[in-house]
Amino acid sequence: MNTNTNTTQRTQVDAAYETSKFALGVGLSMAALVGIWGAASLISALASNGPVALVKSLFTAITGI
Repeated sequence: MNTNTNTTQRTQVDAAYETSKFALGVGLSMAALVGIWGAASLISALASNGPVALVKSLFTAITGI
């Protein structure tokens, strides 16, 4: 004789933890993209104007003179 058995399995998920983990991953990814963009912009400015002109422009931007 065969008997059929039904089993159910419950999985509890901590939604707050999973949401925080996802948000942290997205935030870190965006921070990395901004950092890469900034580094590329700095390298481009150094290549096109040179380091002396870049430092001079930085001081002009800070002091306004």
